[in-house]
Amino acid sequence: MSTSWWEISVLCHPNLEESIFWRLEKFGCSGTSREIKGKSYIIRAYVPQIKYQSLDISALSLWLQQDALVLELPQPLTRWKSIEDEDWSSSWKQYWEPTEVGDRFLIYPAWLTPPEKTDRIILRLDPGVAFGTGTHATTQLCLESLEMRLSDVQHELVIADIGSGSGILSIGAILLGATKVYAVDTDPLTIKAAQENRELNQISADSLVINQGSVEKLLELLPEGVDGIVCNILAEVIIELIPAFSKLAKPQSWGVLSGILLEQSQAIADTLEQHGWVVAALWKRQQWCCIQIRKAQD
Repeated sequence: MSTSWWEISVLCHPNLEESIFWRLEKFGCSGTSREIKGKSYIIRAYVPQIKYQSLDISALSLWLQQDALVLELPQPLTRWKSIEDEDWSSSWKQYWEPTEVGDRFLIYPAWLTPPEKTDRIILRLDPGVAFGTGTHATTQLCLESLEMRLSDVQHELVIADIGSGSGILSIGAILLGATKVYAVDTDPLTIKAAQENRELNQISADSLVINQGSVEKLLELLPEGVDGIVCNILAEVIIELIPAFSKLAKPQSWGVLSGILLEQSQAIADTLEQHGWVVAALWKRQQWCCIQIRKAQD
């Protein structure tokens, strides 16, 4: 039986992208995409009409406006329309093109044929319902930080990816030379997307271990700790997780944290310092930043 969907379109300031993706994910949307429209973005997402009424989406629109007020950014404009089952799964994909990230990566949509010759590392991706297409500043900053960290891997390196989403950072780390990555996310649908992207990039389940859960699951799997931690989620969640980072870290461990607005960076840095971490570098793009950290030496 054919299913009808709501196509939700949000015209917004670019700096609202991360909070809108997060809000859409919490609402239950699938297949999110972004289109650049002049100096603004159009973010699209989809939900089945059988689960949501127009009134529900009106409430979502109000939440998006409130989020913009908190961030002191222009309010987004939300529109929605009904489409049929055969249309929704391809609608969002037409707006996503191959993306060069940093000096080494080429993020390539799974439904397009990658080039036979390129100097870049091809990372193939179908995010499905998960966050992480490589187009957002926070994801790009994390991948670029991993490029720097893994530029000269000369020993076995085990990395934890907390809130792994589509698996883009875990896969990127493996392609750059990490020995093993343990990825966790609390969303079972996201886990499925990450597993499919692992296969798409021909990475073994032994090299990239994907589990549902959070830091507690990693501590269960890795009592000896990890060499590196990658975490690209919202700042509020990162602050809650920082105490657990120390339990997961070895004496020489490092971390790459993003999903952080510039005005939130000081709160993150203060919390890190309280739990034995040093901010080694801060990279910024638009209104977002990526914080590179290392364990403080006694």
